[in-house]
Amino acid sequence: MPVTDQISDFLTRIRNAGKAGHKSVDIPFSRMKINIAEILKEQGFVTDCEKVEDGVQGKIRVVLRYYKKQPAFRKIERISKPGRRVYASSDNLPRIHNGLGIAIISTSKGIMTDKQARKFNVGGEVLCTVW
Repeated sequence: MPVTDQISDFLTRIRNAGKAGHKSVDIPFSRMKINIAEILKEQGFVTDCEKVEDGVQGKIRVVLRYYKKQPAFRKIERISKPGRRVYASSDNLPRIHNGLGIAIISTSKGIMTDKQARKFNVGGEVLCTVW
């Protein structure tokens, strides 16, 4: 079944796997999704992510991280949607829970966290927030 919003589907699969207590989740591959998964890995929200070859498209296997039997993330929320894109300039980037969470931003220099975007002084589309 075709999915209209690939990133929202990606985040929902991770959120549902965390609530169900799964060790890992497989998601159809795309470069944007693997970049977001790498950011989640760097920030400590997931343990590992890797591309798994299985024919034409491939999959991303995301290994979830838990703390006291709860997922390492409390909330993963999609901000910019296909029907309503949300953009922010470098001086108006959101701060998530006073810096405890992250916003993932798609910029002209690639996909990065809000802290990295402030460092490079670039704005872009606010894809999602994680805390």
